[in-house]
Amino acid sequence: MNAADLAGSMQPAGTADRAGSAPSVILSAAVLTDRGLRRDGNEDAAFAGRRLIVLADGVGGLPGGEVASQIAVDTLTPLDDELPAGRSPLDALQAAVEDARVRIGEAAAADPSLAGMSTTLTAMLLVDDRITMVHIGDSRAYLSRKGVLGQLTRDDSYVQMLIDEGAITPAQARVHPQRSLVSQVLQGQPAHPAYTVLRPDPGDRFLLCSDGLSDVVDDDRIALVLRERPDRDECARELVRLALAGGGPDNVTVVVADMSAAVADVTAVADVTAVPDVTAVADVSAAPPS
Repeated sequence: MNAADLAGSMQPAGTADRAGSAPSVILSAAVLTDRGLRRDGNEDAAFAGRRLIVLADGVGGLPGGEVASQIAVDTLTPLDDELPAGRSPLDALQAAVEDARVRIGEAAAADPSLAGMSTTLTAMLLVDDRITMVHIGDSRAYLSRKGVLGQLTRDDSYVQMLIDEGAITPAQARVHPQRSLVSQVLQGQPAHPAYTVLRPDPGDRFLLCSDGLSDVVDDDRIALVLRERPDRDECARELVRLALAGGGPDNVTVVVADMSAAVADVTAVADVTAVPDVTAVADVSAAPPS
């Protein structure tokens, strides 16, 4: 399915962010993180609950990356228990991300040693039969359906810009000297994350990962592990093992989430051409609510 097909199948955002009916999909997830082989600390943070998965990667080269990533995860975590009264999942996630941005800025302002701290953020919130996803930075979300892998997010990175311009190939981006340069992150300044609403199928497997995995292990190998390791914990361990076997140059964190129960049809992010048989519900990217 190409981008035009996806765009043609999109529904109004208002049809994709309702909440309140009985749950029809169950999310079960495993999380694993490792410092890697060349880092003194771990600037990644992650969470997996009964309906929320979150991954944040503090930006290296600046102070406080581990603080920024943990603030982001901690701020979103309450959504796993309940949504604020009167808010749709989309509204609630947008508000939480904006709150995280403000908290990161306030923490940096209160401690000069944390000036400029920032983080990537990728999260999925399951309510009823819909997943609301937020993404900013170069951490990734993947969908494995029936053994076929598709990338749901677009990297906010310098090398992705070069790929879009046709200047380099994805394979060249993997070894580019500036592959870690991100073009958009969550920090104290205004940000514009991408928000998307998806509808999963039972049997779908989602992966959130930091670039400590995706910069080292290619998509074909990731797809193979997701397909051949049905146990979530074992799957997570194997992905991290491969990143370490590839040199472990960075912190590596993975969240492997499986969907079960009966849901009709499936939806994924617009402008993703790698996912087969996927229909977009809505790309609802917007500035956070004031």
